[in-house]
Amino acid sequence: MKRKLIVVAGALMLTMAAHAQWRVGATVGATSNHYRMDRQYMSDYRYNDRWGLTVGLTGQYDFNEWLGVRADLNWTQKNYRALRDRVTTDYKYTNNYLLLPVMASFSFGGQKLRGFCNLGVYGGYWLSGNYSGTENNIIAQATYSVEGHRDFNPDRDQRWDCGLVGGVGVEYRFAPHWGAQVEARYYYSTTSVQKQYMRVKDYRYHSTLGLQAGVSYFF
Repeated sequence: MKRKLIVVAGALMLTMAAHAQWRVGATVGATSNHYRMDRQYMSDYRYNDRWGLTVGLTGQYDFNEWLGVRADLNWTQKNYRALRDRVTTDYKYTNNYLLLPVMASFSFGGQKLRGFCNLGVYGGYWLSGNYSGTENNIIAQATYSVEGHRDFNPDRDQRWDCGLVGGVGVEYRFAPHWGAQVEARYYYSTTSVQKQYMRVKDYRYHSTLGLQAGVSYFF
């Protein structure tokens, strides 16, 4: 019985090794970020989604035709717009993150045209942030333009970001060692961007939809 199990396991390993393949590539695309929070007492605040950019490098190891493991290194923007009705402010925030998603990749279809699904987790780090917009001065009855760099406050701001990630897409093998992909990907953050430094808990999260295209080289 043990010999049979060893033979079967060996056959499976040889089969997987025969179909195993490395690939590396690059991606570029756009993001639409949703800033989610419980406004509680801040009923006059409104937060709108904003578009941003994403650029990355990707590596993938395919065990066989339908299963692989993929890791990306992405520079991704998680932007949003904050408006306040009572004092008439309109701020646009730009946030730059470095993201490292690690995912299982499931593939299906023909030899040249294949669909795929990616599921996994990601870790990230807030690199920098900027803001621009307008602010109304009620006393002077004038509207001013504002812009600046968002300085990191260690008591308030959380640099680290982590959560769940998933995506679906299509791949086309246009040459023996080359393939092109388009993918819709969703990042669901489980880490609040703001630390709980006040008595009233104030959790804030990013949810980011990415639409990206890329090219890969197969070894």
